[in-house]
Amino acid sequence: MRTILFALKRLVLSILTFGLLIQIYFFLKIASLNWINPESTSFERQEFVRLAQLPKRMTWAQVWVDESQISTQLKRAVITSEDDLFATHNGVQWAQIQKAWKKDQMAWNSSAKAKGGNTRPPKIAGASTITQQLAKNLFLNGERTLLRKAQEFIITLELEALLSKPRILEIYLNHVEWGQGIFGAEAAARHYFGVSAKNLSALQAARLAVMLPRPKYFEKLPASSYLASRSEEIAERMMGAKLP
Repeated sequence: MRTILFALKRLVLSILTFGLLIQIYFFLKIASLNWINPESTSFERQEFVRLAQLPKRMTWAQVWVDESQISTQLKRAVITSEDDLFATHNGVQWAQIQKAWKKDQMAWNSSAKAKGGNTRPPKIAGASTITQQLAKNLFLNGERTLLRKAQEFIITLELEALLSKPRILEIYLNHVEWGQGIFGAEAAARHYFGVSAKNLSALQAARLAVMLPRPKYFEKLPASSYLASRSEEIAERMMGAKLP
């Protein structure tokens, strides 16, 4: 019995030590982002592998540009569309998380009843801030589990504690996906409008911002009526966006 307890204690200690080492790694990696521009993100590497396996020729576009070379119009548009409280929150909009949780529970309960009462817990989805999206893209995968979401929250709080808001936005805009193999504001601006990121017009910036939740989908539907109408709405509202 003592041998079993001793082995169990060693296992728990090993798991805790491993978890601590992972958190130290994330902490140091995030702190280094104050001086080092990330060459790629976890999501980009996963996409690179996926695209490399496709039968057709892979295209890839990404160019890092400094924050000063990204249009203020785009910053305002993205904040308006994706995270209107970005400049003031601590990385997580808890009220929105609670609403998303309740929405997912209701959706799952309805689905479970239709399928005979499956008891699998609901996914935690939606309500992600810009900082949370960056945390996920930089270090994590696309799984929607409690453990992955908990790690996302920890990384989000570390990003907010160790980096300035402008720096968080700069990294986000340089690595966010804007289509298949298209990453970052500069690549997106050149791909869709033939201009640099600093020369985007208000409507062009709004259109890119609206694409963000489903970039691959909207890339294939440039004439989407929703994309056009939503872009006009964001363009009208974005001058009221608070920049960090």
